Amino acid sequence: MGFGGIQWFLLPLNANAYITSAGRMAMSETKRRDEIPTSTKTTASTLVIDTARDNTLRVIDEVAKVQPQYAQAISNLQTDFIQTTRNLVQTAFDNERQVFQNLNVPQNPQVSELVARQSTEVTNNIVRAFGTYNQLAINAIDAARENTKIYNRSVDAATEFTTNIVKAWTSYWAAQQQQFTRAF
Repeated sequence: MGFGGIQWFLLPLNANAYITSAGRMAMSETKRRDEIPTSTKTTASTLVIDTARDNTLRVIDEVAKVQPQYAQAISNLQTDFIQTTRNLVQTAFDNERQVFQNLNVPQNPQVSELVARQSTEVTNNIVRAFGTYNQLAINAIDAARENTKIYNRSVDAATEFTTNIVKAWTSYWAAQQQQFTRAF
């Protein structure tokens, strides 16, 4: 429906305001924006933010409470797995020894000595590799902790910057609203 060639549509903003197709904001005659107490607007919007923050912090606190239990359960599982693997190796080699003793298989002492020496060398290399790997893993975890601290400081700086922007923007916006309400 048009009036003078202009199409008019009402787009609701909230219960008391709407935007016309001409892009102007109009207020409901029953309650104007300047009649709504500022403390009510501020309280309603901060209530949602405070509730969301508090609920998020509660979830984080719950995770922090159970994290030691998970860490202990994982540690216990690793310990049990290591013990089971140790028992498996003991049993397997004991069974192998019994089989060779019962079959009375002749062995060349020089070959046995060579295999034992090479096995010891391989084992020593594996132990050194584990030591190197463990040190690298610990260094990586320490670096991750340090990066988390740096990230936390960056978040603090970004939050301060954003807060300053929001303060400047809301100051500007409040001045524009005052001019708008004076004009009407």
